Amino acid sequence: MPEIESDEKSLLISLRGKLAELAVNIEKMKLAEYVELLNRPLRLMYINFIAGLARGIGIAVGFTVLGAIVVIFLRRLVALNLPLIGNFIAEIVYTVQSQLKP
Repeated sequence: MPEIESDEKSLLISLRGKLAELAVNIEKMKLAEYVELLNRPLRLMYINFIAGLARGIGIAVGFTVLGAIVVIFLRRLVALNLPLIGNFIAEIVYTVQSQLKP
């Protein structure tokens, strides 16, 4: 077997280093876990379902808080008794409050 030249040795050392770096990066990406998840479609659907529920609940809670803030803001505008828009805002607040009462 002929001797490996120094250029080839340095190339092999460089390739080993790059290969080791690539292996570390693949491990950091958790590629094996992702491929395993893709091979189990029921688990993937379950995880996506739970994530969708969490998003839906988050949106509902966020919209409720935002709506409450808007109603409080509108009530304060009514208290200022501004002409023209005061009556309009008062009607909106009254309608919202009447819908909230049982």
